[in-house]
Amino acid sequence: MKPNHNHVKAWLISVDMGYGHQRAAFPLKFLAEKNQIISANNYPGISASDRKIWREAKKFYEFVSRFKKFPIIGPAVWELYDSLQEIPKFYPRRDLSKLSFQVKKIYELIEKKKWGKDLINKLAKKPLPLITTFFVPAFMAEVFNYPGEIYCLTTDADINRAWAPKNPTASRINYFAPNYRVVERLKLYGVQGKRIFLTGFPLPLENIGNLKLNLLNKDLVQRLVNLDPKKKYWSLYHGIIKKYLGISQLPKISNHLLTLTFAVGGAGAQKEIGAQALNSLRNEILTKKIRLVLVAGIHNSVSRYFRLAAKKAGLGHELERGVKIIFSNTRDDYFKKFNAALRQTDILWTKPSELSFYCALGIPIVMSPPIGSQEEFNRKWLRTIGAAVTQEDPRYVNQWLLDWINSGWFAEAAIQGYVEAPKLGTYNIDKIIGHKFRETKIPKMISQY
Repeated sequence: MKPNHNHVKAWLISVDMGYGHQRAAFPLKFLAEKNQIISANNYPGISASDRKIWREAKKFYEFVSRFKKFPIIGPAVWELYDSLQEIPKFYPRRDLSKLSFQVKKIYELIEKKKWGKDLINKLAKKPLPLITTFFVPAFMAEVFNYPGEIYCLTTDADINRAWAPKNPTASRINYFAPNYRVVERLKLYGVQGKRIFLTGFPLPLENIGNLKLNLLNKDLVQRLVNLDPKKKYWSLYHGIIKKYLGISQLPKISNHLLTLTFAVGGAGAQKEIGAQALNSLRNEILTKKIRLVLVAGIHNSVSRYFRLAAKKAGLGHELERGVKIIFSNTRDDYFKKFNAALRQTDILWTKPSELSFYCALGIPIVMSPPIGSQEEFNRKWLRTIGAAVTQEDPRYVNQWLLDWINSGWFAEAAIQGYVEAPKLGTYNIDKIIGHKFRETKIPKMISQY
């Protein structure tokens, strides 16, 4: 599915570092030249020097991430690393444009080592609009005088100084912001207001549908049946549901079994939580009260871990029925499978990563512990709009999850995310690069904190 009007093609760039930046790019693939997302750190023909720099950066991040689990000193090392990416307090409002250590080092590599020049020179031969979901390629494009327009898509509910360029007031980099806080944050970093577009996060069109949200609304109606079995939310707020979804009553039964989806992070983090959920929900799965979807992503080791955990819990015969594991060898295929599963997902359990923005689909989120400063801010945003709750002890999910369902709270969270979080980011970005965009009026209310 893609927008009906003719759309401008673009160079769509991401990086092969976790899922966040690539998940943001995937819904925009219909805009990509040759329908390809370019991986800045792993594209065909990448120069040896560029590959070396990217590999060293990735290895360092993965080392620190693994070392975090090392007793005593591990957390301290991670905390020191994370402090380099720390997002400063927003208030009091002040000038935050001073160059950070991280940005200085990035520009040293670009300007002195010519990092990224090979990629930008190749793209410059056909100067289409350039859209990147990671800030470094945007910096590269500006330094090496890319002749086309440059757009940088931010991927969290708040961002640190690393997203803004060396000379923000003079920069020609344009930004797509997922919420109002990012708009204001970029201004504090010195980016000109005319360079910032409040678009919303790009969500999959196969989950949204058309501009009237036909698929999203259809799925949300079915979801609310499962999330409000005792009609507690409906009895108090049916007027809101009628207003936004245009229905006079909910169906008597949903088109699917109550479904909980648990998603691990890009590095396979927190898979143990999924195994604990399997054990706790064993009886509910066997009696067909709930279906559990475990998202292993592109990690076969995580897929095997989940399969073994299911067998140990006595649920081996329920694989592909009461328990489904989502795994693929490629990111594109994984994203397709994941997006398809979301259409019949009632609750999403994950750390507050870029998936935080998927609350806009009317899916309430159970938050596992955040990893890194940006996820702390994503968690704050989700709590502020009332679309998520922090997980309780995973060993007793069969108790607290069902309590929250019976109270109608998850139904309320589903509507909160649907109403408060922007949903049309994909359409807005398409219009902007085609110069057909009029600023979408996203209310600057509680949803933006």
